Amino acid sequence: MNSKVALLVVQGVILYPALLWKSYQLTRAPSDVARWMVTACLACFAASYPLGLLAGDVNQPDPGSIVPLLFQHIFLCGLVYSLACFFLFSALPPARARRRAWQEAVPLGTAILVMASVTVLMPDVPPTAYPRAGVSVFYLAADLYLTYGIASACFFARRYARGAAPRLARGLLVASVGFALGAVGGATLIAVVLVHWAGAAIPWLLVQATVFLVFPSAILLVIGLSYPGAATRLAAARVWWQHLRTYHQLGPLWTRLHRAFPEDALSRTPLNPWRNALSLLGVHRRYYRRVIECRDGLVRISPYVAQLPHDGPLADRLTEALRAHARREPVGEVGMPIAVPDGAGLDDDARELVALSRSLKAAPA
Repeated sequence: MNSKVALLVVQGVILYPALLWKSYQLTRAPSDVARWMVTACLACFAASYPLGLLAGDVNQPDPGSIVPLLFQHIFLCGLVYSLACFFLFSALPPARARRRAWQEAVPLGTAILVMASVTVLMPDVPPTAYPRAGVSVFYLAADLYLTYGIASACFFARRYARGAAPRLARGLLVASVGFALGAVGGATLIAVVLVHWAGAAIPWLLVQATVFLVFPSAILLVIGLSYPGAATRLAAARVWWQHLRTYHQLGPLWTRLHRAFPEDALSRTPLNPWRNALSLLGVHRRYYRRVIECRDGLVRISPYVAQLPHDGPLADRLTEALRAHARREPVGEVGMPIAVPDGAGLDDDARELVALSRSLKAAPA
């Protein structure tokens, strides 16, 4: 597998999951114009990918079949135009963004018109026999627009990143590096086409430079545009995992309190032990419910704890208080704070309850 094929495979592996993820996000916010533009950008990229493979393993200025090349470059130009619209609708008022979007459509339409005209006028011969001038005009129209659009996107990305939220700013900075590489690669492609049109020999190093600039730029573009959403979901996954762990860590404390005060359960549906251990759904709801039920149980048992000597481990005193409650021993109405957290948040409360649950697990039942 040569380097170009490897880069193509990496592109595909990153591109299509990113498109699926952005499409899912779009269903959550269908009125977000900027999100529409990002999704359109990735969709154009995804559509151009198989068309490039269909055209054949070619490098500019050597063409493949002209019709797949035409549609591949139309989608690539649409990719760049969608990027421009993303930044316009993200940074400008809607009315002004629409005007600028129409202005940016003029060079896009010009490039597509030139490429389509060359395709229609191209003789029906094998790609190796295409006229040099026609091939050069085709690639120049595409490369000039792509280089212009990518350079503009790089400028917009750097500018917009300065006032964006941290995750979005990091994603835009990564994308801007991809844009910068793409703009340099586009300029290199323009030079290759001009040298070929002039009939001179194209240096091998110049052709390889375009491959190692354009392909990594596309990968960085997909990573940069996908980073904010992926980072948000990763942070949510960390919270989900923390709540799942805490839920199970509170098991020993909750079990003893629930046995003593079953009427305090927020859910009247009995829990299947296997389903409770293996279920990955409703983690946040179960976490909040278990913390609240543990705290309610401690409030109910606190009068029994208050009448015991205040020396010794809290887990031992809580165990003795639960035994006294089970024996229905008389108790006063004044309780005492148990496992008081340092902070006022629910997670702070959960940490104190987990510490008590761990020590209770080691205490005799």
